[in-house]
Amino acid sequence: MNDEEMEFILQDRIVKIQAIDEQYDLRKNATISYSGGKDSTVLHHLIDIALPNNEIPRLYANTGIEYNMMVKFVKRERERDGRIDIINQTRNIKRTLEEYGYPFKSKEHSLRVDQFNKGKNSNYIKKYITGYTHDGRLSSFRCPNILKYQFEERGKYNYSNQCCYKLKKELLNKRGQQLNRKIVITGMRAEEGGNRKRLGCTIFQSDKLKKFHPLIVVSEEWIDWFIKKYNIELCELYYPPFNFQRTGCKGCPFALTLQDQLETMKRLLPNEYKQCEILWKPVYDEYRRLNYRLKKKMENIPLFDIGEEECN
Repeated sequence: MNDEEMEFILQDRIVKIQAIDEQYDLRKNATISYSGGKDSTVLHHLIDIALPNNEIPRLYANTGIEYNMMVKFVKRERERDGRIDIINQTRNIKRTLEEYGYPFKSKEHSLRVDQFNKGKNSNYIKKYITGYTHDGRLSSFRCPNILKYQFEERGKYNYSNQCCYKLKKELLNKRGQQLNRKIVITGMRAEEGGNRKRLGCTIFQSDKLKKFHPLIVVSEEWIDWFIKKYNIELCELYYPPFNFQRTGCKGCPFALTLQDQLETMKRLLPNEYKQCEILWKPVYDEYRRLNYRLKKKMENIPLFDIGEEECN
């Protein structure tokens, strides 16, 4: 796209944000879900362009498995912008994963395995396993053949989609309630795929606006254009020698580029790499056994005995 097309999208997003603000008073009723990552940083600046002088809180959930550089970046940003609110997680991460289930492949897959273990939603599980909807159409959300064995024995595989909710969304929802702000503005984009492809710009519950996704229609190309246009500083992880495309929780098993991430961490962030190998071991072991998402074996290196407190 050329600059004219990019500017058109920018103005369209500004008008959309202003229209939603006029109708639902985002300045008074919303929080911004802020991860410090690329999309949420763009969202943070875009909201300021559309709604000058707003005091909408930017909520950052420090789950304990954020990249150390990202936590430092967010803390630096908070020194410059008091609207950034850092909420620290107190849950023990390892025990939370053991209790509620590990993330595996995707949120959709993990949800279906969890439902299978609990004997729930058999029709949805069947659709996911067979790959066909009730009217015979091929579904875009279907289980890879290599993973169908996980639906053969209930309780054998401790996977679920609860990780993000228990470690991040619960924190953000609680702080939103404390602030009496019931609308969440996010940087989700449909282009990222998965369940996000199904999302609209607004999500309602009982006729009340609950979530607003101003970036849902924009592309990665537009995000990069916006960053360049406004000379926006990102976390160091997006620049050489790291060159990460996505951040979020380090070593997250949902990441499509997990192999590349781990190899980069192994070279440049060895202690955090070792933490990931310990924390996500049950999932990584299964990925490597299957040669799925991770190669069968990475070069052996000694792991530190980091202790449970490092996974808090």
